[in-house]
Amino acid sequence: MLAVAAPLVTPHADQGRGATNIEDKLLAPSLAHPFGTDALGRDVLARVLFGARTALASGLAIVLIGVVAGTLLGATAGYVGGWLDEAIMRVTDVFLAFPPLLLAMTVAVVLQPSLENAILAIAITWWPWYARIARGQAISLRERHYVRAARGIGVSHPVVVLRHVLPNVMTPVWVQATLDLGAAILTVSALGFVGLGVPQPTADWGAMISEGRIYVQTGHWWVPTFPGLALFVTIMAFNLAGDAVHMATSPRGRAMQDA
Repeated sequence: MLAVAAPLVTPHADQGRGATNIEDKLLAPSLAHPFGTDALGRDVLARVLFGARTALASGLAIVLIGVVAGTLLGATAGYVGGWLDEAIMRVTDVFLAFPPLLLAMTVAVVLQPSLENAILAIAITWWPWYARIARGQAISLRERHYVRAARGIGVSHPVVVLRHVLPNVMTPVWVQATLDLGAAILTVSALGFVGLGVPQPTADWGAMISEGRIYVQTGHWWVPTFPGLALFVTIMAFNLAGDAVHMATSPRGRAMQDA
């Protein structure tokens, strides 16, 4: 909510968008600037709030792209089987063989720096996990009576997948997606930290930490600290939310809650 209402929460919204004020550079936290200012005189609180917009928007976009692409491919592979299943799974194995951050960095180097390209670079590495989950669920569903009955009355395979398979594979996929939101945001920040993420002057937590770490040695600890705390709290919140969703949807979790 703070990220959405960032222009209303801080009186320095223009600095959150990139405006500078060199006269106020590296001011310590105060009532006027609760998180201090950075080397360009920008209010760190405003930058953190606008950075939250970047982090949340990119994290949600990455997970959504991964869920849509991975679930469609995985459910199709599991339902159809045969050579199509084998081909899709071998492609996922190739993607899973590379560390996600390294693969995302490689794609980001090829593309021009922008928020859209950063999202695309990471989303390319994200879909195989959902494909594997959806495939496993689809394999167990394709011989269910209602699926066989739909095929028996002449319903086409694409319609069977869309109406009977996909809705029943989404629960574990969404649980995994909730758990993955924090990891997606961390990966976006990692790209920003190494200079391959969102270009300036757009606020990005990873870039803020990277640019501010040199000022710790000169006593200006607040420049990288508050973006780092925001990143930590956000990731922890999504991890706890993912655990709660997992506990609420898994049979073992419901049994533990009932006990």
